[in-house]
Amino acid sequence: MPTLPEAFCARMREQLGEREFADYLAAMERQPRRALRVNLLKTTAQDFSAQADFSLTPTGILPESFFFEDDVAIGRHPLHAAGLCYVQEPAAQAPAALSGASLGMAVLDLCAAPGGKTTQLAAMMQNTGLLVANEPVRNRAEILAGNIERLGVTNALVTCMRPDALALSLGACFDVAMVDAPCSGEGMFRKDETAVREWSEEHVLACAARQEQILESASLLLKPGGRLVYSTCTFSREENEGAIERFLSAHADFSLAESRRMYPHSSVGEGQFMAVLVRAGTGESSAALHAPAGERIPAFEAFWRETFTIDPPKAMLLPDGRVLIPPQLLPRELRGLHIVRAGVLAGEVKNGRFTPDHALVLAFPAASFRQTVPLETTELTRFLAGETVACNAALSGWCPATAQGHPIGWGKAVDGVLKNHIPKGLRIR
Repeated sequence: MPTLPEAFCARMREQLGEREFADYLAAMERQPRRALRVNLLKTTAQDFSAQADFSLTPTGILPESFFFEDDVAIGRHPLHAAGLCYVQEPAAQAPAALSGASLGMAVLDLCAAPGGKTTQLAAMMQNTGLLVANEPVRNRAEILAGNIERLGVTNALVTCMRPDALALSLGACFDVAMVDAPCSGEGMFRKDETAVREWSEEHVLACAARQEQILESASLLLKPGGRLVYSTCTFSREENEGAIERFLSAHADFSLAESRRMYPHSSVGEGQFMAVLVRAGTGESSAALHAPAGERIPAFEAFWRETFTIDPPKAMLLPDGRVLIPPQLLPRELRGLHIVRAGVLAGEVKNGRFTPDHALVLAFPAASFRQTVPLETTELTRFLAGETVACNAALSGWCPATAQGHPIGWGKAVDGVLKNHIPKGLRIR
């Protein structure tokens, strides 16, 4: 257990009482367990359990939530590369489950990186409607976009903006707003020694002030009748109940529906606070959002007919030649938005030919493709490392390599050889 700050211990002793504080300290001595959430966009909990070659134990948080052993290199596993799971602390899986996000909604994840709650929301929405995933820090926004891509999320608009700027650009157009606020991280002390070193009472108060600003922006983005889910991974009252009380005192049109606390000694996983706020009124479809029209892109359409068995989706051609498959809904006005990724980057048209992007192969199940190359053991390891592998000589052109029936990357079949098109930065060596 890391050495906990004395001032923090005094706070927790007062908050919990002597007996429960002792239980908390005992829990902090225990080794935290690693957990994952099965990606329901691509598989089921039952099928994932059957395909995994490592032991899984249900966490009890969600049916698709499991503990796995520390010796499993999950980030190098083919099922992870195929986007079938997301490594996520079990308590962190609880807030999104309270959101009520569902089919066809407009949903906002205001502090989204690295993407755990975003991808969970996308699964709840079944890739319909619009999911705006915002992260103000550029490099974190890129990580967010990468996780969205790997898990096959197609309804997301990834933005990189300050919450107040996003509110100014979009206004009140969301049915659900998720605010997993930056915090002092007290609930992660068992796993994160950096959070322990950075803790101070001054830091707690600074976080509380920042959270107040973020909540204010979230309120401007939520439609009447919408749900605002606020969560932190900290224990301080100033950042949790205090933040909610201050917000409600300034927003008479909001009410508290429920709130929960999770501690490592009394629940699964680490620390978590969550609260659901509801805005009064009845939400209506916003004129700020619309269903984007597709356009004819002959090179993309020809590729699609050759490669897929399903009807082509709506697509948009950007001035630089990139082709996007947009979400079902988009903001009517895109000016002023700093967009990192919109929907699925399908590929690029250059000199009249279409070349597919890695995101496209991960966005559709194997059954959608006319031809695939199933790989096992040695060949699978080689392909994930970026090497060419042998394939059926009858195959020709673009086709996905698959692991246990799930696409992991594009290959191009030529004369019995599958040339590798996994991006260099995503290869597993």
